[in-house]
Amino acid sequence: MKRTFSFLLLPFLAVFLSASLISCTDDPVPLPTGSIKIKFDNVVGSKDLKLGTDKYTNAAGEDFTVSKLNYYISNITFIASNGNNFTVPQDSSYFLIREGNVDSQQITINNVPARNYTGIEFVIGIDSLKSATDPSRRKGILDKDSGPTNEEALYWDWNPGYIFLMLEGTSDSATSANSKFYYHIGGFGGLTEKTLNNIRVAKINFGAQRAAVSKNAATQINLKADILKVFNGPTQVSIKKNTSVMFIPYSKNIADNYVNMFSLDQIINK
Repeated sequence: MKRTFSFLLLPFLAVFLSASLISCTDDPVPLPTGSIKIKFDNVVGSKDLKLGTDKYTNAAGEDFTVSKLNYYISNITFIASNGNNFTVPQDSSYFLIREGNVDSQQITINNVPARNYTGIEFVIGIDSLKSATDPSRRKGILDKDSGPTNEEALYWDWNPGYIFLMLEGTSDSATSANSKFYYHIGGFGGLTEKTLNNIRVAKINFGAQRAAVSKNAATQINLKADILKVFNGPTQVSIKKNTSVMFIPYSKNIADNYVNMFSLDQIINK
């Protein structure tokens, strides 16, 4: 009886082993991928931002010009309509947008899984994990001793950490002797003790539009960054009252404002 039972199991065992061998030897079919270009258009309300020339008016009624605008974008995630979101590999997800450098205002993300995306999320600034790693592991755009980060003085050596957003300009309302104002906003929460944490996550819903990524296709997402939002949001920021803001508690208010400065302009599916 035992011998007959074992004999009947043999066909099933053979099928199981065959299926196991196939699953171990066959490579999974790779998902098709495409690319997404993201273009950042810095504006001031309904006007294009022009450095050093045009005058603008903030919500407090103060005129100002902008001489410098830089900000980091990192940890990008594309939100998919089917719930299968795609997060860009972290080491490929750090960018510095500079108004003074046109090429920096368009970034390309490759190897994006082909599907429809309904939104995007990203960090404004540099996340705490990367900020706390050894400088030898922060190269490329994050190298504090060379390249754009060094050229733009976007790293505090006196208080180790990146300046997430740098906005500088002049205003008749500024209380400085040279009429200059500057907002250097950073702070990742501290390395050895708790400090200011101005890391913010921008979330943009595409509404009725879709970023339709397909194989070997290039989709372009055009975003607007409205600098007026730096001055207006949960807190109305006055240049007269706050001519210079760096690593002080008030910087939190500015970070809470500028997290809302991004909006969708249009999506171009090619």
